[in-house]
Amino acid sequence: MDGLATLILWSHALAALLFAGVALSQLRDGGTGLPRLTFILALLLTALWALAVAGIESTDGIPRLAESLRNLAWLGFMYALVRRDPRTAEHRAVAIIYGIVALVVLINAGLAVVWTMSAAGFVPEVATLRLALRMMVAISALVLVHHLYTAAAPAARGGIRLVVIALLAMWSVDLLLYLVAYASGTFPPAIVAGRGIVMAFAAPALLIAVQRNGDWTLHLSRTIAWQTLSFAATLLYAAAMVGATSVIAMLGGATARLWQTAFVVGSTATAVAILSSPRVRAWTKVKVAKHLFRHRYDYRTEWIRFTDTLGKPDDAAPLDARIIKAVADLTESPAGLLLVPEATGLGVGLGWNWEAPSAVAPAILARHLAETARIVELDPVRAGTAEPGEAATIPPWMLDGDGWVIVPLAHLDRLQGAILLARPPIDRSLDWEDFDLLRIAGRHVASYLAEARAQEALAEAQRFDEFNRRFAFILHDVKNLVSQLTLVARNAERHAENPAFRVDMVATLKDSAGRMNDLLARLSQHHRARADDLRPVALVELLERVAYAKRTQHPIAVSGDPALAAQADPVRLEQLLGHLVQNAIEASTAADPVDLSLETDAMHVTIVVADRGCGMTPGFVRDQLFKPFASSKPAGFGIGAFEAKQLAEAMGGHVLVDSQPGTGTRFRVCLPHAQMLVAAA
Repeated sequence: MDGLATLILWSHALAALLFAGVALSQLRDGGTGLPRLTFILALLLTALWALAVAGIESTDGIPRLAESLRNLAWLGFMYALVRRDPRTAEHRAVAIIYGIVALVVLINAGLAVVWTMSAAGFVPEVATLRLALRMMVAISALVLVHHLYTAAAPAARGGIRLVVIALLAMWSVDLLLYLVAYASGTFPPAIVAGRGIVMAFAAPALLIAVQRNGDWTLHLSRTIAWQTLSFAATLLYAAAMVGATSVIAMLGGATARLWQTAFVVGSTATAVAILSSPRVRAWTKVKVAKHLFRHRYDYRTEWIRFTDTLGKPDDAAPLDARIIKAVADLTESPAGLLLVPEATGLGVGLGWNWEAPSAVAPAILARHLAETARIVELDPVRAGTAEPGEAATIPPWMLDGDGWVIVPLAHLDRLQGAILLARPPIDRSLDWEDFDLLRIAGRHVASYLAEARAQEALAEAQRFDEFNRRFAFILHDVKNLVSQLTLVARNAERHAENPAFRVDMVATLKDSAGRMNDLLARLSQHHRARADDLRPVALVELLERVAYAKRTQHPIAVSGDPALAAQADPVRLEQLLGHLVQNAIEASTAADPVDLSLETDAMHVTIVVADRGCGMTPGFVRDQLFKPFASSKPAGFGIGAFEAKQLAEAMGGHVLVDSQPGTGTRFRVCLPHAQMLVAAA
């Protein structure tokens, strides 16, 4: 035990010497990034406390008083760090928690003074209360040190880290000592000696920290302020519980434990019931924001929540519901109703926590919101204090319910709708911050609505465009079928008595009917091209079939290796060649046949459709040939070459054109090469 007493003496004496030395160094050096006066005072009082512990019995009242002064000085130093930016109104909340902790320290100091002046000492219950208060101070100080570090600018945390470590070590060893003393009833000398050693190491850490002379400007967020206030309320509640239970222990006698349990359970249940009320929480938030903060809203937090609700919903809620919720959350409104443009007025759209009524808003309200873009409060309209022109625009059904405010949604001077918000749990009038925030939020969600409606209109236009494109292709094919049927009808007048002609005519009519049914199927919105249904196709056989279908219109010559095959969709490939052959027939004279031939290389098989007609200029081939509705023929639709190119590309191929005016045109359809087919006898 004598060895521990000697260690307590010399460790605390060394700590006192080191803290005094750091304080003297700061008195000579004025260039430090720390709050200089509070830092020097904290160092000196820490040295005085360590000296008191070294020279006086550790359980005496004087070291306890010195310890309270030391804690007050370090709390003042930490608060001075926080107050480096006095323009931040959130520091009022921080000041409250620092004041509460300082009050607990002063109460403890007062008890230490009474201890020193009283010869009889304290009853055990008061001694237990003192230990509980010391533990509360240590825990509160540790939490404040953590807040101090998190509130520092990220670039400044490196400079403040050593100070934070020193303060954490000081109050952590205090908390350990008081916890053991509370559990055992005595102060273990080993822990007291260890505290002196910890403090001896803390002094050099503080000296190194101040030599860095960094900028420790702190920026407290509203979140930290709310956490601090919540901790202050918890600390006050804990202090009240400790004080009340101590008084009950002194006055309750044998039934003190029963009364203590009843008091703690009853007060805790009451507090939980009160705090669980949404109205109480809303009232508390309004009062704290009104009296402690410069602004009602934490704009950064509110805007992050607003954009997250719009862009990253947690569920599959539609856009209209997310828009209402995002705006309603700003004012803590429990419900909202979206009004959408309908005819000349506003119709009732989707409701969020609001059963949508079967009513409409008149055109006069829509015009008023579009022209003024003003946020309309409904309470002045109910009270008859609103402007007569504005009051006349509000329909009665909005005044009969729980409507609170109408937020117009204007985008590019065009009204996209409006949001009717329900009254929040704590009724209040809107101020300038509410108007500004709701006006900006209304414009933002109006852009979302405008973009969504533009996307819907674009999708509808794309559906019509797809239908029109299909119809244009169909119309082109119908034109070819009409030409074919017209030729059959003309020949029927001369060859109707020929049995062979009649057989050929029936075959042509069946083929035309089949093509028309296929055209109707392609016109359906549920039709999908079979471009992925590719297989080896014998090309010469297909070319002969195309030539046979056109034989009544124009002579066609087919040549090529019968074993050549391409990877293609035979139906679409026949349709593609039909377009090109028809164009070649229409561009040729009656005496010049159309040639269908095949070419091949290692990768592709090429189908050549050649005519000796009028040809095309290079400019027309480059700029207009493969564009829809561009044609060099007076009665042409300009669809055949365009659709042929699309069909070839869908099958993994492409179309090339060689043409000169007066010499003719060669269309080259290049398709992927398939394996050589073995012709069956």
